[in-house]
Amino acid sequence: MARQKRRTRRGFGHVRRLPSGRWQASYVGPDLARHTAPYTFEASLDAEAWLVTERRLLTTGEDWTPPKARHAARQASRGEGITLAHYAPGALARRRVRGAPLRPRTLELYAGLLERAILPTFGDVPMRTITPEDVAAWYDELDPGKPTQRAHAYALLRSLFNDATASPAERGRTGVSANPCTVRGAGATRRARGIEVATVAEVEALARAMPDRLAALVLLSAWCSLRFGEVAVLRRQDVDLDRGVLHVRRALVRIGREDVIGPTKSDAGARDVALPPHLVPVLAEHLAEHVGRAGRSLLFPHHPGTDKPWTHGNLYKAAWIPAREAVGRPDLRLHDLRHTGATWAAQAGATSAELMARVGHSTPAASLRYQHAARGRDAQIAAALSRMTGREG
Repeated sequence: MARQKRRTRRGFGHVRRLPSGRWQASYVGPDLARHTAPYTFEASLDAEAWLVTERRLLTTGEDWTPPKARHAARQASRGEGITLAHYAPGALARRRVRGAPLRPRTLELYAGLLERAILPTFGDVPMRTITPEDVAAWYDELDPGKPTQRAHAYALLRSLFNDATASPAERGRTGVSANPCTVRGAGATRRARGIEVATVAEVEALARAMPDRLAALVLLSAWCSLRFGEVAVLRRQDVDLDRGVLHVRRALVRIGREDVIGPTKSDAGARDVALPPHLVPVLAEHLAEHVGRAGRSLLFPHHPGTDKPWTHGNLYKAAWIPAREAVGRPDLRLHDLRHTGATWAAQAGATSAELMARVGHSTPAASLRYQHAARGRDAQIAAALSRMTGREG
């Protein structure tokens, strides 16, 4: 039977039992903010004793500072090592993926996770003093209603401690001998939202429901499994109709409050995608009617004749929401067209490696999802095998 959280209300402060079995103490300080003890306790009496000490500090008239700040100062004065707030920025700046530094968008996402989920608890704590119990208690406190953010925050913390223990020199600098992130499965998350793959008829209907100059955007997103950021910045020079190939070399990404054209999401994202033959005349017609003659002309400019691409939000409001409502698929996101196309490719028999190349994945894990979806056709395959014998049962 799972342990139940137990909260004890008292005259001063709160004590509660965490799912890990340890105890946490907290109180509202003179700054009117709630402050938790910088560590958890094995027994409730220990947590209560900490509250007694804190209350005595408040009533003696001494200068009060938040308990975690005091704890960090004491640890630092004893030479107990670098704090996570000091270590994390440099570790992320030094991190390399296949020899390249992290992309600006990735750094921004990590900075947000640090600020929202990690540093409020561990920022001022020396890394060498953080225990598995501390990490488990912190994880239990993360909002279970945001499973993806929860998993990503845990994975980021675990990776920072991996960096801190990666070599003897790094262990000596940080004082960390072992990674305290030991919560099994905490860095993984299931897809919170199921995706109902669009049918061919639905994709064609969506294209017809869009403004004429955006119909090809829908078809390319689905049949070529493109991310919105990739299709938004395609240019005439990226289309080779003679060879039936689309050159994907850049993407539109959101950094802070600004949309920036930069490299694709990963090195694997820069790829050549074969156009299904039935799309070649459609794209030729689009180029003739809606795209400027210069090689750098956008395939889908926000305003005809300009070099400004559509942003995700603008396209949703202006065209996508009305189109999906018109065809009876109000659940469908633009990104689901990419998922749809990848599933179609798997159903057509693409191997994991072929899916990775077509979709632009760096690892097989994501592509395997589409192959699993394709297994739903097993009954159809079995029926087709019977038809080969002339006996369909």
